[in-house]
Amino acid sequence: MQIWIRRGAFILFLAGLFAAVHFLAPPQHVPWRPVSLERPIGWATGAQLDRLSRMPDYCRAALTEAGVKYAELEAEDTGEACSLHGAINLEQSVTPYNAAVRTTCPLAAALYVWERDVLHPAAERHLGHQVSRIETYGTFSCRRMYNRANAPWSEHATANAIDIAGFTLADGSRVTVKQDWRAESPEGEFLEEIFEGGCDVFRVGLGPDYNAAHADHFHFDMGGGFTCR
Repeated sequence: MQIWIRRGAFILFLAGLFAAVHFLAPPQHVPWRPVSLERPIGWATGAQLDRLSRMPDYCRAALTEAGVKYAELEAEDTGEACSLHGAINLEQSVTPYNAAVRTTCPLAAALYVWERDVLHPAAERHLGHQVSRIETYGTFSCRRMYNRANAPWSEHATANAIDIAGFTLADGSRVTVKQDWRAESPEGEFLEEIFEGGCDVFRVGLGPDYNAAHADHFHFDMGGGFTCR
């Protein structure tokens, strides 16, 4: 009898804790709360963005609500495991890009949050200028990881990843991962902050410290794993 009483008390405690978290904690700290791209980054932002991969209509509605402009892409199969099913062309986020950004909706949502809450505040803080353009090596690429024949398929094969090489600032100067990573300079501090901040938003973040293949860019994706290094 006492066991059942203790179990009942524990269940009531958990129910009370759940209710307290749900109603009292800021929504960006609660994984199961509805997603809004307009909230600041919180403990649960990454988990909320990850849910968008299972809710395509909700994801597009969240982009529209945030003022992100995009165009639907026609479904396309380009190889054994490569496709653009459900992909979009990102036309206007917070920051212009140097090339077309064909991407999944969850990655576009994560980019918007990262640009607004990580990239631009860090640029103002360390460099005194806004970022006027993001320089990317691209998103969609029908290939396996590292182009190895027996490797797993890359998240790029479904446009669920982006490689970012550098940034052009409002004064015309440039910051690049290849030149400025780990430099003892404002540019180096800027790059370190935006990479680490990306790990609160994207599922995977890989940079020059990971391996030589990422010596000149940051790789961010919304795949199934979780890595930040």
